[in-house]
Amino acid sequence: MIDYSPLFNTLSTTCLANWLDDLPAALEQRLQEARRHGDLPRWQSALAQLPDVQPSVSSLEDGVHIGAAADLSERQQSLLLEGLQGLHPWRKGPFELFGVHIDTEWRSDWKWDRVNPHLDLRGKRVLDVGCGNGYHMWRMWQAGAALVVGVDPNLLFLTQFQAIRRYLPDAPVWQLPFTLEELPEPSGGFDTVFSMGVLYHRRSPLDHLLQLKACLRPGGELVLETLVIEGDEHQCLMPEDRYAQMRNVWFLPSVALLERFLRRSGYVDVRCVDLNRTSVQEQRSTEWMRFQSLPDFLDPTNPDLTCEGYPAPLRATLVATRP
Repeated sequence: MIDYSPLFNTLSTTCLANWLDDLPAALEQRLQEARRHGDLPRWQSALAQLPDVQPSVSSLEDGVHIGAAADLSERQQSLLLEGLQGLHPWRKGPFELFGVHIDTEWRSDWKWDRVNPHLDLRGKRVLDVGCGNGYHMWRMWQAGAALVVGVDPNLLFLTQFQAIRRYLPDAPVWQLPFTLEELPEPSGGFDTVFSMGVLYHRRSPLDHLLQLKACLRPGGELVLETLVIEGDEHQCLMPEDRYAQMRNVWFLPSVALLERFLRRSGYVDVRCVDLNRTSVQEQRSTEWMRFQSLPDFLDPTNPDLTCEGYPAPLRATLVATRP
């Protein structure tokens, strides 16, 4: 598993040093519990297949591109492909490792291209809540972040993150297998906090916004991306059961109501920087994610509706400041 000692050393010199009172023991316990997960041995076996090789080149400028095909022998290429495919499904990306293109379910690079122009991460400590397999964390680091910490309890996502970090071992980019609520007291230790694709899974969206604010230093910035609906400040959709086949979707507010949520939670300088209708080109099944995806979740006779009859996915990104 990941050696977190460099992270602990970094935290010891910051206002997050109090995390060291609880985090090492909590990590050890979580990783012990992880060993009982039925799929973990298979994922770890796939991870162990990845060739031990130093990439000749890496670029995170316009994606996550690590190594060149010429860095590997034919045998190593075969092991790499088999190991990476053993970590199916790959949902966030894409990634390119030594010439192998991991065509993930989501074109997360498109989302990043929409959000990045509104950010300044240079020298920042960044927290990514619900980070998935860490795709956006690598882009945050490339954008100048001094430290990126992601939290996501999904062990497959953690293993996929390990696969990428294997070839960028010195990067100040870390993934913790926790939920936000399981983290130690954040003490306002982050300059920027991301919550992308999380809010609509929370039964209490205002509590989530307050928890995110507690992670920010005064003057720190929240980047919030979530599903929304069209309408004024009084409009909010609460699905009867599933939304686009997802069970755990609770609240889809209008942008105006979401802005009010943020102001009532104590944020200032609240602004919507992007509004985008998710297309079937941005989220779809691929060789690397062979289950159903967005085209299967829309009304086949009217793509403006989900299969349940709700408005099709519309996503907004808002930026707000902790005063």
